[in-house]
Amino acid sequence: MTDTRPVLVVTSLYDPTADVVISELHDRGVPVVRLDSGDFPASLSVEAEITEHGIRGQLRTPSRAADLARVRSLYYRRPTGFAFPHLNAQDARFALTQARYGLGGVLASLPECLYVNHPHRVGDAEFKPSGLAAAVDAGFLVPPTLITSKADVARAFVKRHDSVIYKPLHNPVYLVDGVSNVVKVAEVAAEDIDDSVSGTAHLFQRRVPKTADVRVTVIGEHVFSVRIDCDLVDWRTDYSRLAYTVVETPSGIHRALRRYMDHFGLVFGAFDFCVGEDEGWWFLECNPSGQWYWLETETGLPMCAALADLLERKP
Repeated sequence: MTDTRPVLVVTSLYDPTADVVISELHDRGVPVVRLDSGDFPASLSVEAEITEHGIRGQLRTPSRAADLARVRSLYYRRPTGFAFPHLNAQDARFALTQARYGLGGVLASLPECLYVNHPHRVGDAEFKPSGLAAAVDAGFLVPPTLITSKADVARAFVKRHDSVIYKPLHNPVYLVDGVSNVVKVAEVAAEDIDDSVSGTAHLFQRRVPKTADVRVTVIGEHVFSVRIDCDLVDWRTDYSRLAYTVVETPSGIHRALRRYMDHFGLVFGAFDFCVGEDEGWWFLECNPSGQWYWLETETGLPMCAALADLLERKP
């Protein structure tokens, strides 16, 4: 019997990674409803009733409808934020919170739904200090790290270590002359730190002398590890200078990955490691909504198929 339960894909209009997953699901005959929560309420509507059997109702887009009680799985990617530009600031603030806790609460409470990942778990895992603390508990090697708003403490930390890098705790997009920019990971010296540090929280981390980087993508029970060779502090700043090699995941890393995923309740995670001069894998971060498809095109790893299997809930 054909399974007509839909997969919900929650993301923005422009998301090439979601596009390839949706195409794969369509090829398998799996129904898909794509939506951006930021389209609510202009072109996305919700009608949800809390019953003794759980949430019942529908989500509707201009071209699709999803029965909330029959959603097979939800792929939570990168939706845009709610916006109410036609309202004054106070009314917009009220409307935004109602949308977030209303529609957001419905999307987070679907019965019998597999979340990849659950939006609340994504939120938990995006806090870098939480991720680093969980990584230590999971058994990863983690570089000494400082989070502070005190310039003297930051300077003392830098002086204690041979080389230190600065990382943003979260990376919002800045528009410079209309062009999107982000704050880059960079090496920092003690003399670079002034009293402006007191304006907010900052993350400083000992720089591990490395021979390479590794991106590990966990999709359900599958673990895909790719070594990335380059001469950059942050390989994400210039993809044209990268070389890729599929590598085996060390057994100790494999066990720690599972402990980390279980800690946050994740079924998907994009982990970044640097490989030290002693060949140890040092944990840098895990992005619960990270990019991965470009690695399939570079290496041939069957990552899209693994993700489609997960969303299809294929045994």
